[in-house]
Amino acid sequence: MVDALNQDTFQIARMATLFAEPSRAIMLMTLMDGRAYTAGELARVASLTPQTASGHLGMLTDNGLLELLKQGRHRYYRLANGEVAEAIEALSRLTMTPRVKTVRSTVPLALRQARTCYDHIAGELGVAIYDGFFQAGFLQEERGSLLLTEAGRMYCMTLGMAMDEALSGYRQPEARPCLDWSERRYHLAGPLAKALLEAYLDKDVLRRSDGSRQLRITPKGWQHFASHGIGLQARAG
Repeated sequence: MVDALNQDTFQIARMATLFAEPSRAIMLMTLMDGRAYTAGELARVASLTPQTASGHLGMLTDNGLLELLKQGRHRYYRLANGEVAEAIEALSRLTMTPRVKTVRSTVPLALRQARTCYDHIAGELGVAIYDGFFQAGFLQEERGSLLLTEAGRMYCMTLGMAMDEALSGYRQPEARPCLDWSERRYHLAGPLAKALLEAYLDKDVLRRSDGSRQLRITPKGWQHFASHGIGLQARAG
C-alpha cells in the first residue's frame, strides 16, 4: 500500500514538472485553442531556439501531453486529448484563486467575452450558452450527466448538425459542465460542445481570431444568440 502510494506520488510530481517550466507552459497554453502548430511556430511564441523547443516538445510528447501529427514533410503538435486541456484549464483557475476577498480579473476583455477552451466555447459566451440551454429546455440533467432534450436536438438540427454523427463514438456523456477559469461558472464541454463550436464557425455565428484563442461574435451571431435568449453584453472593439 505504501509502495503504491509512493509510486502515485512520484508520478504526480513527475507530471507537475512538465507544466512547471515556463516555456513549456506557454506552448501548452498556445495549444489550448484546439489547433495544431509546427515546432517552429511554438518556438517563436515561446521565444525559444528551434533546438530548445524541439527538446521541450519531445518531452511533452513522450509523456503523453502532446500528439505529433505528420503531414508530408511537415510535423505538427497538438494537445493529446481533452483530459490534458482540462488539466491546463484547472491550473489556470488556480492562478486566479482569490487570496483576498475581492480580486480584479486580469483576463483580457476580448478573451473573457469569448474564447476557445480546447475544442469548445468558454468565457462569458460559453457561460451564457450553458445557462441559456437550460432556460430554453435544450438540456436536462440526469444522474449527474447533461443530456440533450428533443427541443435541444431540434435546435442543433437548425444549425445543420448531424446529431448521430456528432455524438457517436464517444464513451463520455453528450455534454458535461466545465468550470470556466475567468467566469468561475460553468460552460459546456464534451462532444456536444465540440460540435456546437464547429457549427457556429461553419454558420459564421462565430469567427476565430488569428493567433489567439479569442472568438469573435459576428453580427449574425449577435442576432442568433439574442433570438434564442442567450444574453451577452457587446463590447466596443
